[in-house]
Amino acid sequence: VCMQENEKMHTFWLAIQTHPLLQSVLLASILASFVSGVVGSYVVIKRIVFVAGSISHAVLSGIGICLWLERAQGVTWASPLYGALVAAMLSALFLGWMHLRFREREDSAISALWSIGMAVGVLFISQTPGFNVELTNFLVGNILWISKSDLLLLFLLNFLVIVLVFLLHKRFLAICFDEEQARLQGMAVDGLYQLLLFLIAVSIVLLIQVVGVLLVMTMLTIPPAVSSLICSRLSSVMTVACLMNVGLCILGHTIAYDLDWPPGATIALVAGVVYVGAFLIGQISFSRRPTEQ
Repeated sequence: VCMQENEKMHTFWLAIQTHPLLQSVLLASILASFVSGVVGSYVVIKRIVFVAGSISHAVLSGIGICLWLERAQGVTWASPLYGALVAAMLSALFLGWMHLRFREREDSAISALWSIGMAVGVLFISQTPGFNVELTNFLVGNILWISKSDLLLLFLLNFLVIVLVFLLHKRFLAICFDEEQARLQGMAVDGLYQLLLFLIAVSIVLLIQVVGVLLVMTMLTIPPAVSSLICSRLSSVMTVACLMNVGLCILGHTIAYDLDWPPGATIALVAGVVYVGAFLIGQISFSRRPTEQ
């Protein structure tokens, strides 16, 4: 059995060496892994998973509109990836404004944005020729669709996010743990929060190419959540989350290639199994600790 598994793994890596498309797939996965590990750590620590989930579902509206323009109206420049980026940025701007101005109604706004974004996207995709295939690919991911221009955009977005996080990490750290204290120290808390939402939006666009709209929260939250169980410093959480994301992508693509499964769903499934395993191990370890007398 071990020999068969090794042979399958060897077949997958041999295919990568001989197929440029698979090389692009792996590169896109690695790019998305690093940015999602870093930004996802802020999402988990600040407990804004629901906010990130709303943005991830609202981007379907931009995807649907651009897909309809491209396929039904012949607008060649209307790439679904650009539509996703615009929709994600507008959603982040709206949620940031609601958080700063109407915090008591923020939950309702998040739910409304979530529902409206999905509804608009599905409606426009339904008017697009071949919408059944298109809808499935964008909901659960189809990284084999990625083009060279998409890969370049992913690289530029990834570089932008990493640079901003490197420059503003201490400020983001302050607003994640104590907004009021950061405000007393003279930090522009409102602007930093809005910028963090923009970074989350960019990360979601990166991840959509890998695992799709419905599964994007898997890579954004599960690796940081697992990392936070074993690391105490946020920088360590980010490092472990990035490496874990890379490992999950590689393992997920390997399994998907062997079993002919959808790569995005396979990566999400592997990530879910890892989280459940880590949680159970943590609970068992905690229960075995000696109690104080």
